[in-house]
Parts: sequence; C-alpha cells; structure tokens
Amino acid sequence: MSKLKLDTDVRYISGVGSARAAALARMGVTDVRSLLRHFPRAYQHRGKISALADAEHGEVGSFLVTIAAPPKTARLKGRMTVTKVGAFDETRNCTLIFFNQPYMQDVFKTGATYRIWGKVQMRIGFVEIVSPDYEPWYEGIKLPEFTPLYPLTQGITNKYLTKIIRTALDNTELTDEDDPLPLPVRERAGAEPLEAALRGIHCPDTYSMMDRARRRFVFEELYTFALGVSLQRRHKVEATGPVFRRCDMDRFTSQLDFTLTGAQKRVVSEIENDVCDPGAIPMNRMVSGDVGCGKTVCAAAAIYMAVANGYQAALMAPTAILASQHYADLSELFGRLGIEIELLIGSTPAAKKRKIKERLASGDLRVVVGTHALISDGVEFCEPGLFVTDEQHRFGVMQRAALAKKARGGLTPHVLVMSATPIPRTLALILYGDLAVSRVDEMPPGRQKVSTFAVDESYRDRMNGFIRKQAQEGRQVYIVCPAIEAEEKDEDGSSGGIVGLGYRAGDDDQPRLKSAVEYERNLREVVFPDLRVALMHGKMKPSEKESVMAAFTRGEIDVLVSTTVIEVGVNVPNASLMIVENAERFGLSQLHQLRGRVGRGKYKSWCILVSDSKGKTARERLDVMCETNDGYKIAQRDLEIRGPGDYFAGENGARQSGENGLALASMAADMDDLTLAFNCASDTLAADPDLVLPENRGLARLVDKFLDVTTGTAN
Repeated sequence: MSKLKLDTDVRYISGVGSARAAALARMGVTDVRSLLRHFPRAYQHRGKISALADAEHGEVGSFLVTIAAPPKTARLKGRMTVTKVGAFDETRNCTLIFFNQPYMQDVFKTGATYRIWGKVQMRIGFVEIVSPDYEPWYEGIKLPEFTPLYPLTQGITNKYLTKIIRTALDNTELTDEDDPLPLPVRERAGAEPLEAALRGIHCPDTYSMMDRARRRFVFEELYTFALGVSLQRRHKVEATGPVFRRCDMDRFTSQLDFTLTGAQKRVVSEIENDVCDPGAIPMNRMVSGDVGCGKTVCAAAAIYMAVANGYQAALMAPTAILASQHYADLSELFGRLGIEIELLIGSTPAAKKRKIKERLASGDLRVVVGTHALISDGVEFCEPGLFVTDEQHRFGVMQRAALAKKARGGLTPHVLVMSATPIPRTLALILYGDLAVSRVDEMPPGRQKVSTFAVDESYRDRMNGFIRKQAQEGRQVYIVCPAIEAEEKDEDGSSGGIVGLGYRAGDDDQPRLKSAVEYERNLREVVFPDLRVALMHGKMKPSEKESVMAAFTRGEIDVLVSTTVIEVGVNVPNASLMIVENAERFGLSQLHQLRGRVGRGKYKSWCILVSDSKGKTARERLDVMCETNDGYKIAQRDLEIRGPGDYFAGENGARQSGENGLALASMAADMDDLTLAFNCASDTLAADPDLVLPENRGLARLVDKFLDVTTGTAN
C-alpha cells in the first residue's frame, strides 16, 4: 500500500470498502486525519495477567492459558450450540464457553497458549469464562499491553477499527507541517509531537505513554477552545440596549413570601445598575449560585424591571419540565402583581401557540416562559427588553444570540443567564469572559442541610430498609445510576477492568456499573413490589420523561430510578432521599447537583453515595461530599483534587464530546492547561488575528471545526 496523507480518503486504506466507508462516515470518519483522531474512549489492561487460582466470581481480566484437549461442540435446544474448551494455567483448570460459535472448535489447538480476556464465573468449584476475547501467545513475541475501546457504530467492530487505525498509523507520512500545534506553543506546553502522541493514544505500552499522549491532545483541545472563544468575543458586534429607569422595587419585594438575603439584594442591585446604565450597553450578566440559593427570584426581579419599563421579557429553560416549573412559580408571583405570563413549550397546543405568538408580536403579552421553542421561527417580540436563560451550560453563545435576534427597532435586549453550577471565579472568568458574573453566595434561612454518607455494597440491606421507611412516612426517593442499559459482552469488551482516558494510577480497578433499567426492574419486581417504582433515562422520548417526572412531582411515585436527567432544576419538596450508585464515576460538582434535588422542603433529607471503589482519589472525593454542603468549596476541591468529574458531564458520568466540543479535556480537571491555553491563544491571535499565516493553517482547520461543533452548545 502506498504512503497515505492525512487528507487521504479512508477508502484508500487497506480493508476499507464502500460499505465500511459509509459506516465510518456515520461516526464522522471520512479521511485519515479524522480516523486517527477517533480516539479510544477507554482501554482494557490486557497485559496485566492474573492467575486462575486468584480469580473471583465476576472478575474481568486477562489469563494466560494452555489448551488441554480438543474443543467439543454440542447442540442444545433449537438451533443453539455450545462449544467448550478445556484449558489451564500453572495454578488451575478452567473451561472456555462459546455459544453459537461452532467454528471455535477449529480455532483452539491442543497444547497452544492463548491470552484470554473475559469475565470469570465460579460454578461449584469450576472456573468458566464465557465468550472471552483471545489472542495466540508465542514465546518472545510481546502482545499489546493495552487494548483500546473505541466509540462504534453499526457495522464497525472494535477489532476492525483497531486494525485499520494501526494500518493508517504504519502507513501515514507525518511531518511538522501536519502538526496543528505551532512548535513554540508545543514547546511552551511541553506537549508531545503529533506522531508520538497518536501512537501513544492508540497503541500505549505504559500508563505514562498513555498519559503523555492524552495530555497533548487535551492541551490541543483546550488551546483550540481558547482560540475559538477568543475569536467569538473579538468578532462580537457592539450593540445598543434599552435604558431602564429605576422603578419601585418595594412593590415587587412586598409580594414575596420571604425576605431577600443580602446576596440576593446585592445581585438585584448589580442587575439594576446594568439595565439602568445610561451608556446603553446591553447587560450580559451571569448569575451563578449554589443549589437552592434563590437565583430565580433575582431573575424575577429583572423581569419585573423590564415590564415596569414597558418592555417584554422572556425566560428560556433547557427542558419542558424546568420551564413548566418556572412558569408555575412565576405565575403565582406575577399574578399578584397583575402581570400576565404564558408558557410556550413543544407540547403547548397548536391553537394556544398561535395565540401566544400573536400576543408576543403585538406586545399584548409582556412575559413568556419557554424552551427552545422561544427561538423557533415564527416567534417575534414587539418590544423585547430582557431575555433570561436558565442553566447557562446548556445554552451556547449562538443560542443566546438567536434569542437576541428576536429584537426589533435596533435595540438589543439585556441578557441574564443563570447557572446552578457553582463555578470558581477564575474558571468563570475564562469560560464566560463575555459575561459579567454575579454570585449568590448566601443561602436563604431555613434551607435544609442534607446529611451525606459514603457507603459500600455491604450497606445494601440497610439502605433498602431506609428507602422503605422513607416511603412509609410519605416521602419520596431518587436513585441515580451511571448507566442506562446492562452491560453486554461483545467485541467492544466488558466495561469491567477498563481504564478511562481520565484514569488515575491506582484507581483503574473500577466496580461494575449499575444499570438503571436492570436496577429499576429488580426493585419493582423483587425488593419493593408493594411500592410505586418508576424509571427515567435519557433514551426515553421527551414526552415520556416529562410524564414520569410530572407523576413524581405529584407524589404518585415512591422511588424514581434515573440517570442524571434529573440533575438540574427539578423541584420536588417531598423528596427526602438521594442515592447515587457508582458515585466514584461522577464529578464532585455533579454529585453536588444531584444532592441538591433533596432537602428542598420541610423534611429532613439525606444523600447516600454508594461506591465499592478502593482507589484513594475516589475515596478522597467522596469524603469531600460528606464534609461540606458548600458548592463553591466543592467546586474548588474538584479543581484541586483533579478528579475525572466534569462541569459538563454527560449522562453516564464520563467525558463526552458534544456539549462544549471537547472529547478528552475536562474544564475542571485540566484547569492549569486551560489557563495556559488561553495565554497561548492570546499570543497567537496577537501575531495572527485571523489565523491566516501558513504555519497556522492546521490550527485554523481545528478552530473552524470547533466553531461548527459548538454552534448552539455550551462554551
């Protein structure tokens, strides 16, 4: 095969035909460059060989075994077959079992040695390993230490993807010009050259090699991120905003059922100073605060200022559940002030949607709460003065801009964004440099403190008893799992024993993930058949999730088993217990968000973090959760400990590409690199403001891709 270049179509790689090329394209892999940048999501440490005598039931690992006798295949009921292969190592005998794979009897040769990888099952003194992966072993020939596990799609197996990536690595010419990181930046960051990093991330021999490669691509992502964000800010068009007059805020505060805290008064004052500034620059402010600190009332005060000045206001939330919740809360408050408010979400009846749009366009309706429906075609405002977005990390610059474009008359509305994720000030200034930041850093009096405990599996029976006790007392319970479906063994491998790209030395022996689907079924059918148990996860249709959450809010569900889709914003005052399974798989800030779902009413509340992880870092992180309820302290510790958690974690708790365009980097864990990346980006743009110099062509390509990915998402 002739030498490949980075822009060579994948069809020219040996083993890739048109059908496979089409399947690869579904993953965004179209050329050699995108193939080599399709990074592993995790690794199996197959070079760590265990003895059969030391194996425990359920353990996943590598074993070096010799075939004892010819394989035997038997036919079971129907068309099913089972092939059994007797094998042994120096310590014990075992049986390898393969279902519906009769050809296996021709694969294994008596006396030959294989490295196998699979899950051990103990059967009354017998060791069985079902459908293991296998590799022939020969004296003096080293097998790969780590096996990468890649994100896959239908028609593409992990074995196939590994093969073509290694073929591409061995046959691609890489030069310094192919490295998008300019040499001065690479040297300043201490980053690996591109070729070494690509080999290190796809074919690592050691943890150190893996870590050096990961760090290079983490820095590259953060540097690209920094350039993209800096360019967005630099190209921001100056706008003119409406100037509000100061109004009688006593009329607003007199309708509240509580007295504003000092922090809330300070934030409302900062908002008022912005919108009443005669300089006529539109407000662009973020209100950051801990769970339950009372950010929404600050937004309500801003909405009141807009309406009192004759302008319209809109509040946009990321989900219909959260939008409906805001609508219910604000309707009561603004109703007492004689201000009408409407709700516009996807499920709003067509006739009502049409009426709401007409009233917004005419100016008859002054306040609307909604979801992304507010930035859809056909929604126009007559005199928009303020747009509020809740959960800032769910909305990007582009979505906020789309909302602002609903303006008329040449005035750009003021923008207020809220974030329930407590973010250390340094990180907030880097991520949201286009926003002024207000912090509601004081909790309202009477807010319940949630007692937090970290336990292991040995507490299972006691936990189940506590769940029943809470339900019998009329309270409700959340149980959060990191995975949706039960793990299945296939060519992608079992998730047991994997090392993620954010691994920490000594913490790679991860307990099996709890599956929400499997967990809920067991609770409903076996453990609590007399209780009302329900399931909610991210693969359900939005209408299904809304229905389940609405039922839980009404008190019609005792125990809700869920993934992190319940993380943000949901308010159920009757919920008193939060249990988080595999708590070691979540970031501290995410655990704090989950804990914030309870303790919202008058009842004593608890959060139980369940983890069997023996890793030092995992235990240290969970101890932090037990020691403090202060979200800002937790966020700071998240940075200091450098755990694998993320401010922008996906549903399964792992780092994922998509929300901020970063596949490997963590905004929290990689804070030092993030700061360095912004410093390097500033120097790069000072010398080449539009990235047009020849040495920055590869960099410009990465930035363009980043801006495409982040359009409409968090940044």
